[in-house]
Amino acid sequence: MKTAIRPQPGIMDIDLYQGGASHVDGLDNVIKLSSNENPLGPSEAAIKAFRDASYDLHRYPTSDHSRLRQAIAGVHGLDAGRIICGAGSDEIIAFLCQAYSGEGTEVLHTEHGFGMYRISALANGATPVEVKENERVTDVDALLAGCTDKTRLVFIANPNNPTGTMIGLSEIERLANGIPKQAILVLDGAYAEYVEGYDGGAALVDAHENIVMTRTFSKLYGLGGLRVGWGYGPAHIIDVLNRVRGPFNLSQAAVNAAEAAIKDVAYADHCRIENARWRNWMADALAEIGVPSDVSCANFILARFKSKSEAEACDEYLKTQGLIVRRVVGYKLPSCLRITVGDESACRRVVHAIRQFKGD
Repeated sequence: MKTAIRPQPGIMDIDLYQGGASHVDGLDNVIKLSSNENPLGPSEAAIKAFRDASYDLHRYPTSDHSRLRQAIAGVHGLDAGRIICGAGSDEIIAFLCQAYSGEGTEVLHTEHGFGMYRISALANGATPVEVKENERVTDVDALLAGCTDKTRLVFIANPNNPTGTMIGLSEIERLANGIPKQAILVLDGAYAEYVEGYDGGAALVDAHENIVMTRTFSKLYGLGGLRVGWGYGPAHIIDVLNRVRGPFNLSQAAVNAAEAAIKDVAYADHCRIENARWRNWMADALAEIGVPSDVSCANFILARFKSKSEAEACDEYLKTQGLIVRRVVGYKLPSCLRITVGDESACRRVVHAIRQFKGD
């Protein structure tokens, strides 16, 4: 039956988001390497904080996330008053599009950038504008050339997902200085913690009025199941975002676990070191058998095959071996597979399986 009820323009142009697969039919013992999760899990401190929160499930959570913001500020040397917390960094991205884009405006992102930039732009009636990358690396000149008087937001992930590549701070600053005055540069730092000594662009945020940084607890901190993220930006932008943020957008259990996780600096350092060790080993081992990848600065590698058919065939073979990786056709990388860095056993197992597939 036909109906006169219609959604807002743009919404039906959104393809439903497809998360990484988590099971293989007929197999019980599978290793999931499709969602860039921390194979070591969360810290014991975070687990304890989550369990302890179960005694207060009848209480509403904090509405200002003050203790978590103070903890984040303490670890990263930031102004707690300019931090906003959300249900994953996805929600911060959605807030930005809700508050600053809309009908008649444009939102820029790179061709292999995170899919939520396009989705959030369309959900708010804006036009997403895709800009070419240079050999799977963010191209600042291309982004600047793509800007118009309609541009309101420019999103880049640094390091990028699913490529793992990143650009330097001087290039980010050049981008911030070159975009239109009415536009905001958003630095998606979901994988920033994996880069030793990288502040995710926090210092640039402090020096500019048009940069916002987003971060997450889903990757290095192993709290993907709790959906906690945060943003840092100029006071005038954070004030606007807090006006569209729901008062109880995070559960108290999630807030408490995140606070404990970020304070456990030793565990975070351990996870970063282990990731770098096995990421580099896996990339080198695959390169030796003819499967190259760009230097990754995240917790995954983008394995490149000779063709789409070879990548798909390899993926099917890996499934028979109980290994789940991620096809990235939707990111316009049909001949690639994104492989999360697992623990030592998982990394050795996936390399062995791909070697068998290649016939080496």
